[in-house]
Amino acid sequence: METQNLFESIPTERLQAAPRELLIEYIRLQERFAASLQKTIEKQKDRAIWIDEELIHVKQELYGKSSEKLAPLDATTGGDLDTEKTGANEVTLGAEEPSSPKGSKKRRILLPSERYPDAPLIERDVELAEIPNCTCCGERLKDSGLTETVEYLDRQPASYRVIREKKHKYNCASCHGEIKTTPALPRIKPGSAFGDSVIIDAAVSKYCDLIPMGRQVKMAERLGFPGLPPQSLIETSHYLAEFLLKIYQRIRSETLSSKILYADETPHRMLEGSEKENWYFWGFSGRKSAYFEAHDTRSGDVSIEFLKNASSEYLMSDVYSGYVRTTTVVNEERDKKGIPRLTKIYCNAHARRKFKEAGVFEAESKFFLLRYQRIYHLEELSKGKSDSEILENRLKMSLIFEEMRTEALDRLPGYSEKSAIVKAYRYFLKNFAGFTHFTKTVDAPIDNNHQESLLRSPVIGRKTWYGTHSVRGAETAAILFSVMESCKLSGVNPRIYIPAIVQAIHENKPVFTPAEFAENSPNT
Repeated sequence: METQNLFESIPTERLQAAPRELLIEYIRLQERFAASLQKTIEKQKDRAIWIDEELIHVKQELYGKSSEKLAPLDATTGGDLDTEKTGANEVTLGAEEPSSPKGSKKRRILLPSERYPDAPLIERDVELAEIPNCTCCGERLKDSGLTETVEYLDRQPASYRVIREKKHKYNCASCHGEIKTTPALPRIKPGSAFGDSVIIDAAVSKYCDLIPMGRQVKMAERLGFPGLPPQSLIETSHYLAEFLLKIYQRIRSETLSSKILYADETPHRMLEGSEKENWYFWGFSGRKSAYFEAHDTRSGDVSIEFLKNASSEYLMSDVYSGYVRTTTVVNEERDKKGIPRLTKIYCNAHARRKFKEAGVFEAESKFFLLRYQRIYHLEELSKGKSDSEILENRLKMSLIFEEMRTEALDRLPGYSEKSAIVKAYRYFLKNFAGFTHFTKTVDAPIDNNHQESLLRSPVIGRKTWYGTHSVRGAETAAILFSVMESCKLSGVNPRIYIPAIVQAIHENKPVFTPAEFAENSPNT
C-alpha cells in the first residue's frame, strides 16, 4: 500500500465486511496517527517523517492482500543472508533463481519481497526534512527523482513483513555537480537484511523465553516464511549484544553498588573455539540487577577481579573456597584503604540440602529439617515487618540454630566419618558462623536462592542448546542474559524495554538499566 492511501477513505463495502475487532483497532490507530502527525508537524525539524506502521498494516488488511503486492525491484539486501548448504542444494532467506549453465554469471540472491511476494510490504519514502545546499556552487539541492532502495525483513507479533525504504537522492539543478543521498535510518546493524524488530525478537525469544534459534526458524516456517538461515539469526544476537554493551556495563556498575551481593557459578560447555571445553557462567546480582560473565575457569580470581571495586557490605554465596579467598583478598585491600570490610555469609538452603540428601539417615536428618522448617517460617513471617520485629524473629532463629548446633555436636561421634549424615553435621558445624550471621542484622539474607534462581535460565539454556560454539557466543550469552534477568528482577518486560533502549541509542538519548527504566516508567 502506498503511504498516501492513509489519507483516503476506505470503501464502505470493505468496512461492512471487516471484523469488529479490526474496525476498533483501525479507529484507535487513526486517532494515534492523527495525534502523532500533529506533533510531527509542530516539532519535527531535522529528521525524516515516519508513518505509523501498525496503521499501515491494518489498512492493508482492510484494503485486501492484492494491494500489498509490488513488482520486484533491483535493490540491495544485507550480506548476512548468505547461502546455507543443505545436502547437494543451496538455500537462502530468499531461494535463488533457477540454476544457470556453468560459466554464466553468479546467480542473484532474491530479495525478501521476491522470496515472500505475499507478505505485507511497507514502502517508505525517506526524505531529508531540510534540503542542504550544493557544496560545489552553493545552490539548494532538489529532489532528483532517483532513489536508492534497500530491503530487510521486519517482524510484527506472529507475523513477518518486508520493509522497503527508498532513500531519496538530491542533485543540483544549477551546476549538476553533486548528488546527495538521504542517510539510512539508524538500525542495530546497518546493511543487515534483518530489521531491529527481528533481531530483538530472536534474542528475547532465545535468552528470555529459551527458544533455540533452530526452533525459531521452524516457527517462522509455520508462519509461511521458510528458509530463514539459523546461523544468520545467531549472528544477529551478536549484533544486539554489541549494541547493548553500554547497558551491560551499567548493569555491572549497578550490581557492584548493591549493599548485598549474591554470587554463584554454573558449568558452561564451550563446544568449539577454545582449548578448554569446560567453562563457567559466573553470576553476580543485587536486588535490582543481575550480571553474568563467562570464563574458562572456576578460580576465585574471577570473583576477586569483580569484587575488588565493589561497595557491597555482604557477600552471599555457598561455601566454595574461591569465595572464601575472595573475601580475604578483598578485605586486605579494604583495610589498606580504610573502608568497611566485606562480610561473608553462607546459604542456609545448601546446609538444609545436605540433611535432605543424607540418604538412609532419614530419621537423623528429620530433627534438623523440622527446625529449618521453623526457621524459614519465621523468615516468611518477617516479610514486610518493621526492623524491630524482624530482629525479634531472627533472635528466635538464633536460638533454634544453637539447638541444632548442640545436637550435631552430640551426635557426631556416633557415626562413621564417611557417612552422609556426618558430612552434613560437619558442613553445618564448620560453617556455622556464616550460616547464622544473618540473624544479627535485618539486611542480610537467609540464603542464596535469589542468585540461584537467576542462573536457572543459563542452566536450562545449556541443556537446550548444549553450549556455545565460540568465545564470542559465550560473551553474547553473558550480555543478553544480564539484560533479560535484570528485566525480570525489576518487573520490566524485555519486549518493551529493549526496543525503547534501542530507539534511545539511535536518537542519542540517555539510556537506562532495567531498574532505572522501571523507576522512570512505572507502568512497564
